[in-house]
Amino acid sequence: MHVKSGDTVVVIAGKDKGKKGKVLRVFPKDSKVIVEGVNMLTKHKKPQGPTAPGGIVKMEGPIDSSNVMYFCDKDKKAVRVGHKILSDGKKVRVCKKCGEALDK
Repeated sequence: MHVKSGDTVVVIAGKDKGKKGKVLRVFPKDSKVIVEGVNMLTKHKKPQGPTAPGGIVKMEGPIDSSNVMYFCDKDKKAVRVGHKILSDGKKVRVCKKCGEALDK
């Protein structure tokens, strides 16, 4: 996948197009990601005892990973992600605009 959890991404398609957020979870088998503040769903939770009360809860739902692009802090816009093999044999993700390595 071109994004990992913790990355800042921009939504490029769907009802939340243009929103920017942090990737919370990644589901590589389904090719889906959960982004902070994007695709908000309303869930009706049943009380689970005295410590966990019930109610209506807002939570993020998964969206397809093809609908997000990595947000480069150096370029200040959404960019495509490439891969590069370093001299020590390690494979890292790189920004296709500025060439900066994204994986530290």
